Amino acid sequence: MAEAADFLGTSPSPARRLLRRAGALLAGAPLLAGLLQLPAASPAQAAGQDAVRTASGSGTVAVALDSLTPGAPSDGDTVTVAGTVTNNGKQSVTDAHVGLRLGPELETRSAIDAVARRTGFEPGADGDEVGGKYVQKFASLGPGAAQHFSISVPVDKLNLGGNGVYEFSVSLSGQTAAQPWEQVLGIQHTFLPWQSSDADTKTKTTFLWPLVAGVHMTAETGPGEQQTPVFLNDDLARDISPGGRLQQMLSLGKDLDVTWVIDPDLLASVDAMTRNYRVRDPKGGTPVPGTHQAVAKQWLSELQQAVAGKEVVALPFADPDLASLAHNGTSVTGSLSQLRDATDVAASTVETVLHVKPGTDFAWPVDGAVDPSIVKVATSAGADKVIARSDSLEENGGLTYTPSAARPIGGGTTAVVADERLSTAFEDDMTRAGSTTLAVQRFLAQSLEIDGQTSKQRSIVVAPQRMPTASQAQAMAQALTALQQSTWSQPQDLAAAAKAKPDPSAATRLPSTADYPSSLRKRELGRSAFAAIARTQDKVDNFKVILTDESRVVTPFGRAMNREMSVSWRGRDGEAESFRDGVEAYLDDLSQEVKLIDKSETKLSGRSATIPVTVQNNLVQGVDHLVLRLTSTNPTRLKIGGKAYSEQPVTVSGGHSQSVKFTTSANANGRVTVVAQLYTQDGQEYGDPVSFDVKVTEITATVMLVIGGGVLLLVLAGFRMYTQRKRAAAREDAEAAQDGPDEDDGRDAPDPEGGQDPDGEQDPGSGQNPEGPADRLEKKESDTRPREGDPEQASDPTPDTAAENADPSGTGEKVDR
Repeated sequence: MAEAADFLGTSPSPARRLLRRAGALLAGAPLLAGLLQLPAASPAQAAGQDAVRTASGSGTVAVALDSLTPGAPSDGDTVTVAGTVTNNGKQSVTDAHVGLRLGPELETRSAIDAVARRTGFEPGADGDEVGGKYVQKFASLGPGAAQHFSISVPVDKLNLGGNGVYEFSVSLSGQTAAQPWEQVLGIQHTFLPWQSSDADTKTKTTFLWPLVAGVHMTAETGPGEQQTPVFLNDDLARDISPGGRLQQMLSLGKDLDVTWVIDPDLLASVDAMTRNYRVRDPKGGTPVPGTHQAVAKQWLSELQQAVAGKEVVALPFADPDLASLAHNGTSVTGSLSQLRDATDVAASTVETVLHVKPGTDFAWPVDGAVDPSIVKVATSAGADKVIARSDSLEENGGLTYTPSAARPIGGGTTAVVADERLSTAFEDDMTRAGSTTLAVQRFLAQSLEIDGQTSKQRSIVVAPQRMPTASQAQAMAQALTALQQSTWSQPQDLAAAAKAKPDPSAATRLPSTADYPSSLRKRELGRSAFAAIARTQDKVDNFKVILTDESRVVTPFGRAMNREMSVSWRGRDGEAESFRDGVEAYLDDLSQEVKLIDKSETKLSGRSATIPVTVQNNLVQGVDHLVLRLTSTNPTRLKIGGKAYSEQPVTVSGGHSQSVKFTTSANANGRVTVVAQLYTQDGQEYGDPVSFDVKVTEITATVMLVIGGGVLLLVLAGFRMYTQRKRAAAREDAEAAQDGPDEDDGRDAPDPEGGQDPDGEQDPGSGQNPEGPADRLEKKESDTRPREGDPEQASDPTPDTAAENADPSGTGEKVDR
């Protein structure tokens, strides 16, 4: 019972424990009597035993256990053990052999942990060699030399007792020149689960199979209607290619009875790769076209087949860090809204890509570590089940067995508590075959020990690390395959495990926020990260209101902000900050594509005129719901639309610019600064203002007198010309009447169209001005026609500004009058 208190939920059943103790007493009585009759050991023998213990603990020879099959044998099976022995000492080992040792049955889960930690040989505790022909001999094993071994032994030769978990070891024995007697020079401990027939009550086991990746897509898209996505790098293509991590997870998981736990962002990213996509140039150049469309299509096709008819749980989009949000983000306005958005889009993404309906009511904090604030945040987005872990929601010592996973924790929320030992069994380096074999056998041993604790059926959940490596995935699959073929376990879906009847004595009290592991807390996203996300969201909200198709901006930036909260950024503060800055900078660049064109000084000659201001839109789509305000900084001297400022609505098609004209009136000469500013319809400033000077030049009285005098002179000159013509015509008529008809051709008569009058003055209609009255009239009429370059009138229609030069106006620009 003391052990049960130290290692909660690990004690065997009372009946089984009593039986074992009785057997141990009966077996130990003859041995005790024999020991009492033995003479004391001689000094030489004692020295030899000390040498054996010293040598066995020195690790002279390393024993690697590369395979043990079957991992959970049944009656009639033959156990085959293969591996390698390596001499790490400086002396040759002679008369060496590898043997198998069956140790005692292990009665508790903590006893299994203790054996797994041991590295040396303990006489008596590690059992005797099976011996006989079930050994492999080596004449000599030189320094640094390695030898492979393989030993097969029928199960019935191991002399196994009742069902349970047994310590099982592989040792190398031999002697050296310094210690010329047989001794154990190296040993490797593992476990042999033994369940000869189907258990009366099988444990229901749920194994989560996570398809989760880091962030790969940016908010950036290529130009054009298709919005070609841009990836940070091509790492995702490597992961889904043959031999890659995600390809291994898929190929291994499709043959297992597991619950698929999927990040929708992974699906969206791979789906984007099936079409045109681009990858950032690591040197900062233009993104290059991606080339792995075929790989992406193949991976998605295989995944669709693998999950058909299986349970699929969708995490919120991009797998947001619930603990970071709970501890550092709730004080930032809008952070919880980001989580709700990520949850809302999860189901539709999975259904669209995989054609299955996922469960979205599970939340999975990092490593299953929970506290009240994490549970509150997790359930705020709609989840009513939280996947915790037994090292976070610990038992209080009232149970002598591992309870079922489901625990009601209040507020209609269920904590699904995964078993910590089983869930962390494959977190070490699994690239070596020996590590995999040991992890698999320990996993199977812990599972069988759980089943043997009580005759009560329970539901156990295994939640491994979020992103297993390829080798870790292979070890998981190997263990799960053996477990599903075992005689003590049966698979179960996660939803069924969550609905199972909870143990009334199981722990339901959440640890306090202060008890959250410091090792996890120091890797969380800080408050500044959530403040940056909120700032980006404000900019998106201000930008989208002017767009005719806001989904082209809201969707990519919404998903990018979900990615900024991803669990995958833990411990990568610099990379996380760089990603956030990149998203915000790209949004700023897009927003600045809608802007006012700079203007230079404008001259206003007269009391009133119109001032044009140009709005340029370099986006693919049109913009609307904008208001342009033109403000005079000195309305006493210059008014805009009869007051200090005037506003006009603005609509500009994609890739075009539009000039907006404002009527102005001047009251005095001088220079006035005018400010143009765009606003959204809700009154928020949009973009940077444009300021320019207007130079007012009013027409004075002196100028009017000069102009009036000039006009009077023109009138008088015209009148004089008219009277002179009239007198000349009268003289010609009088002379014609006096002379009468003349048969001559009139060569000596004055020319009625010209020449000199009788006073000798030049006739204004003489040959020196060849144009007649009709010609002059025609010319005057033509002079009134508009010519190219004439000033445009204020009432003229606005021209098409698609081809307008967007460069700043030239110095001394004149406005329309």
